[in-house]
Formats: sequence, structure tokens, C-alpha cells
Amino acid sequence: MSILVTGSAGFIGYHLTKKLLKNNFKVYGIDNLNSYYDVNLKKDRIRDLKNINKKKFFFYKIDIENFKKLEKVFKKNRIKFVINLAAQAGVRYSLSNPEKYISTNLVGFFNILQLCKNYKVKHLIYASTSSVYGDIHKLPLKENFSAVHPLQLYAATKRSNELLAHSYSNLFNLPTTGLRFFTVYGPWGRPDMALFKFTNSIIQNKKIDIFNFGKHSRDFTYIDDIVEGIYRIFTKIPKRKNKLIKYDPSESNAPFAIYNIGNSNRVDLMSYIREIEKNLKKKSKKNFMRLQPGDIKNTLSSTKKLYKAVSYKSSTNYKVGIKNFINWYLDYYGKKFK
Repeated sequence: MSILVTGSAGFIGYHLTKKLLKNNFKVYGIDNLNSYYDVNLKKDRIRDLKNINKKKFFFYKIDIENFKKLEKVFKKNRIKFVINLAAQAGVRYSLSNPEKYISTNLVGFFNILQLCKNYKVKHLIYASTSSVYGDIHKLPLKENFSAVHPLQLYAATKRSNELLAHSYSNLFNLPTTGLRFFTVYGPWGRPDMALFKFTNSIIQNKKIDIFNFGKHSRDFTYIDDIVEGIYRIFTKIPKRKNKLIKYDPSESNAPFAIYNIGNSNRVDLMSYIREIEKNLKKKSKKNFMRLQPGDIKNTLSSTKKLYKAVSYKSSTNYKVGIKNFINWYLDYYGKKFK
């Protein structure tokens, strides 16, 4: 079975592709290898994937904004399953570079939808985010919440993806599933995210910026749990319903679905930092700052819908996840800090 994974050089894309290859799937990976963060890290991920199974992994350096190049991949390889993880990520980056979110997250995603329709893809799974909920104070966050007040452009583009996907599901009977990820972390992670940044700064005796004076809490979700959730959803193809369903923003008569993937445990940011310090055996120098524009104070997922659909919920404790990340980090960057 052939699967297209966009963003395959990215954090989640790398781990998902790795799992698919180990389960003997043929994977066509797409990534533009942009410079949003260290390109060498992305190249090392691709190199590792090729070492796992050169006969089953085929990589294309393509931007999803390029319809013609993207179409060649669909046409040549008869793609029938697509997992779209390619996107311009980052909440704060969207404040200074909004145009990139429009071109990649909207135009690029439209290209994916159009090609999935044209080539009769059996199931399109795409990445959304917990940020679509905005700063809703009612926790845990559930898929049937309206999610109509995103706090920044990144979240707005991801919510737009969900709406665009629904229109294609309805008009063209294209099965689509959106996955709202909650603060993903773990080995091979993104350098722009808190765990990576804190670890790097503490090792180098630099101050760490702690926003909202440390009064944040997050539903930190370990990468292996995220990947297992995607893997199980892969074969849970939405079907058109024959009768009108009760109003629910995450469901429809069309072959369309949305799921949260989170750990369903709320961890205070300061507890998270203390665990990093414990594993590094080193105290951090702290720079407490105000709440930043677009930041969400607290997140906590309800994953009952995911469990009902595929009998799965994440299980990795954040202390275990942090330890695994730091072990990887020290191994990967070890020479740099000697």
C-alpha cells in the first residue's frame, strides 16, 4: 500500500514515516526543507528514514504550494492515502511572517485537497492543532466546541483547513480526518519549541524566557503517542451518513471527522521546567515575561472520541518523555557541547 506523507522531514512526519516503514508500507515523502529551523536536522531525519528501508521510502524535495510538481507525484505513484503534515508552524512566527501561513497553510492545503479529489484518494488525514480552540476557559477541550475564536493567524489557518476539508468531503465525497494535536514533544523535536529551547539554553548557561510569568499549563503529548494515534486513524475512514446528525462541529453527514490527540493530563509549565533541570542536573536562569500576543494560557484535551473510534489513548508520562528527549539531545548534539 502506497502512502504520501507531506512534511516527512518534519518532527511528526519523520516519526510517522518511520513507523509506516517499519510496518512495511511504501511511503512517498514530500518536504521543502525550508529554513524555518535547522535544515541539517531535517536532512538527518531523511537520511535516517532512507537507512531504515531504501526500497520502501521515496523522497521528493517539493513545496506543497507548487501544484504542478505535486501533481507529478500523485500521477506517477498512484497515491491513494495521504497524510498531510506539511505546514508553516509556530504561533509567534505568525505574528512577524503572516504571508507564509497563507501561502503554505491555505494555498498549499488547497492543492492537497484538489489533488486528493482529482486522483480519488481513499482517505486524507491532515494536521490541525489545539490552538483552534483559542483561549476557551472550559476544560477539557472537546471536539464539539465551536472553535470560532482563534487567537492568532496560525490557528486561523488550521481552522480554515478543517472547513475547507469539510467542503471537499461534502461536495466530492472525499473522506477527510483532521487531527488536533496538543503540544507535541520528544526526540528529534523542533528547535523552536519549549523543551528544545529550554534544554539548549540551560546547557549553554543562557536565560530561558518564561512567558505569562510561568503561569501556563499544557497538555504535553509525547511523539510516540501522537504517531500511534495517527496510525490507528489511518484505517478509520469516515463514511457518508444517510440521516441528519445532531449538530456537532467535528462531525457531519459528509465523510468527515475531527479528533483531538492529546495526553489528557495538564502539566504546569514550572513543573515541566523543573523536570528538565532534574535531567540535566542543572538549574536554569529564568527570565519571567508577560503573556505574549496569541499565547493560550492553558490546554487540556478530551480524547474520549479518539478512544471510542480506535480504542486508543496516549500513555506516556511527561517525566518519561522529557528524559527520552534529553537523552536523544545529548547524544545528537554531544560533540557540540564537549
